[in-house]
Amino acid sequence: MNTLQSQTQLIVRQRIRMMVNQYEVHGARPDGGEGDLYAFAQQKRMAFREQVTIYTDDTKREALLGFKSRQVMDLGATYEVVDAGGTPIGSFRKDFAASLLRSTWHVDQPGLGIVTGAERSLPVAIIRRLAEVAWLPYHFDFLIDGRPGFTVEKKWGLRDRYVVTIHEPQLDRRLVTAMAIALDALQER
Repeated sequence: MNTLQSQTQLIVRQRIRMMVNQYEVHGARPDGGEGDLYAFAQQKRMAFREQVTIYTDDTKREALLGFKSRQVMDLGATYEVVDAGGTPIGSFRKDFAASLLRSTWHVDQPGLGIVTGAERSLPVAIIRRLAEVAWLPYHFDFLIDGRPGFTVEKKWGLRDRYVVTIHEPQLDRRLVTAMAIALDALQER
């Protein structure tokens, strides 16, 4: 956990699989490449998306954290993020009304407050909605009282790849990891 918490940049990559969404979370090397693997998540594609367990690696022997919806089938559901022992570390929720034009999420970390993230570009957000273009890159800026908390940038490529840059040292990297995975796993695009 301490090594993950010291990271200022993470790379989230979706593995291409037939019946499941799989995500690898790596630290970023100075050259921008993938460093050490810190987390692995798997989610069945046709199953309800209310719960995701994130493991320390792809053997899935040791849980790192997880997130689960408080409500089932709710457009504005709040997702509780818990550590491996089930202790809450924070939550996140989609702001349904604000997301009609530009996807907006609120992340709550106790002691830090609300971190609000929205798509950076309104034109890209509108194009993605009107054309239902899933491959189009997007960028989310998460702010804490108007200052940068973290960013998630989807990169061009055949498979989904995100670069997560953490600006606020107090942000729990596990909570950031859960939100970054949720942007792909939960967001209707």
